[in-house]
Amino acid sequence: MKLLQHLFENNHRWVEEVETENPGFFQRLAQGQSPEYLWIGCSDSRIPANEVVGLMPGELFVHRNVANLVIHTDMSLLSVLQYAVEVLQVKHVIICGHYGCGGVMGAMKGESLGLIDNWLRFIKDIYHRNEELLDSLDEQHKADRLCELNVIQQVANLVHTTIVQDAWQRGQNLAVHGWIYDIKDGKLRDLNVCISAPEQLNEVYRMDVRID
Repeated sequence: MKLLQHLFENNHRWVEEVETENPGFFQRLAQGQSPEYLWIGCSDSRIPANEVVGLMPGELFVHRNVANLVIHTDMSLLSVLQYAVEVLQVKHVIICGHYGCGGVMGAMKGESLGLIDNWLRFIKDIYHRNEELLDSLDEQHKADRLCELNVIQQVANLVHTTIVQDAWQRGQNLAVHGWIYDIKDGKLRDLNVCISAPEQLNEVYRMDVRID
């Protein structure tokens, strides 16, 4: 007997429900994907990307990692981004963090968590740059604000990549958004960070990319 038989049973019920509501859905899905959105979110099990935004399979390309970080040496993320932008031609990249993020909370504390400390160092850098503001807040508001600042920084990191700037140089319509999710009420909040052109960047980060 399979140890996870109940998950296969759940899968079969889900397939039946989808096919009942939308006959032939999986056959159409098998023909290919053309999502308009790339979601870069946290690995936290409480944030199911498709369900949060009410989209079906095939409508949202997804990458997740601890604390939704965009690191310029992360080949996994860069590969997802390149494929989404250049092959799938997505129009929107959404970086979505969430309040109560374990990665952010871990970065705020001085205790060692092991290997992941190296990953969370990037959030500690954000804390350090905003230390005066954050230390003026109580613990709850400090944690919430650091979650928001983390998303804002990751939006900046993303639009500084050659992948995004190459797309803009080609005239491709591409916007990068910063959102945050509140697990307590299930609602998304727009952090009003949206970048869709190189003119919105500080000049030092703009790349004069030549397209032959």
